[in-house]
Amino acid sequence: MLYDLHELQRSFLNPLAAFTDTGSQLFSHPFSPLSYTPVSRHIAAAYELMHRLGKDYEKPAWGIDDTEMDGKKVPVVCRDAQSTPFCRLVHFQRRLPRTRKADPVVLLVAPLSGHHATLLRDTVRALLPAHEVYVTDWVDARMVPADQGPFHLNDYVRTIQRFIRFLGPDLHVISVCQPTVPVLAAISLLAADGDPCVPRSMIMMGGPIDARKSPTQVNRLATTKPYSWFQDNLIHNVPGRYPGAGRPVYPGFLQHAGFIAMNPDRHLRSHYDFYLHLLSNDDEDAAAHRRFYDEYNAVLDMPAEFYLDTIRIVFQEYQLPSGTWVIDGQTVDPGRIGGVALLTIEGELDDISGQGQTRAAQDLCTGIDKRLKQHYTAPGCGHYGIFAGRRWRTAICPKIARFIRNAA
Repeated sequence: MLYDLHELQRSFLNPLAAFTDTGSQLFSHPFSPLSYTPVSRHIAAAYELMHRLGKDYEKPAWGIDDTEMDGKKVPVVCRDAQSTPFCRLVHFQRRLPRTRKADPVVLLVAPLSGHHATLLRDTVRALLPAHEVYVTDWVDARMVPADQGPFHLNDYVRTIQRFIRFLGPDLHVISVCQPTVPVLAAISLLAADGDPCVPRSMIMMGGPIDARKSPTQVNRLATTKPYSWFQDNLIHNVPGRYPGAGRPVYPGFLQHAGFIAMNPDRHLRSHYDFYLHLLSNDDEDAAAHRRFYDEYNAVLDMPAEFYLDTIRIVFQEYQLPSGTWVIDGQTVDPGRIGGVALLTIEGELDDISGQGQTRAAQDLCTGIDKRLKQHYTAPGCGHYGIFAGRRWRTAICPKIARFIRNAA
């Protein structure tokens, strides 16, 4: 019912969003006589702010058409290498001369936690000059027909294993945030089976491998509410107008409300600053605001089974660090991993995955030689700063590139 009410609200807001968009253009376009009235800039700014607050945000494009290598611009083609009903494996294929030595192949595992994989655009851009990059691009659950069945956390693990096998044994796996847990599980099970496609290295960034350490607001929410509360209050069926009609999901609009509720003052100030930038004709800062919120406000629905499994297995029962996680009859034991280089990365100021939660992988992977293990805490970095922004590009990405080449 709540999802249906949300759709009804959207149907009322869409005309308003269209009207305010048109109004903003009328009072700002150089060919419109209204743009030369005394208060035109104020009216245009107010209209655009209202438009952005009321509009629908679709999944953004990757927008990665080229990269720079050896001082030259190289075209990049984004194509699907494999796909499942719930995930596309996207390959950023660089058009390189045949004489160039092959770069390390990287599987970048994006979170299935509300935002689209395009949130890792900056991550991909920085990796592309020196790596062959593949990314997991998770499908909005409301677009997956219900007859495709449920999608559990264990299915996520098996999906990662499928992609690892497809890309082969000389692979390097980078997981960002939430997928550190299923990626560690996937590699643990591959190692336990003696699979020849166990990757050469795994880089784990800002994830809740052991959510008992330095609990954050996210962790506290999961532990102060019973499992039944999440089931009863956050799970809703997809309305009839979508391909996934009837599928139980954790809707994107509820996730977005949770994101905003974590830092409401910061978002309010950001929108007010955007209004001031428009008034002062500060196009650069206004454009930066648009880019950020075009991504931040674009959310997807998560399969209910996956979300509820994550709450229970990762945040309430801590099954991975306690050694009680069983997938298809196999116990997940990171201690079975050997000969794989391990790099864990945390942000000093991370308020989503607290300090020590990712580093826990170092202790769990008892079968990896200490010489193959590294940890890095990025000073002054929050959660998003470890995979996007200046510190990511200038400090963290070069460290990862060196680590991968040493492990290759």
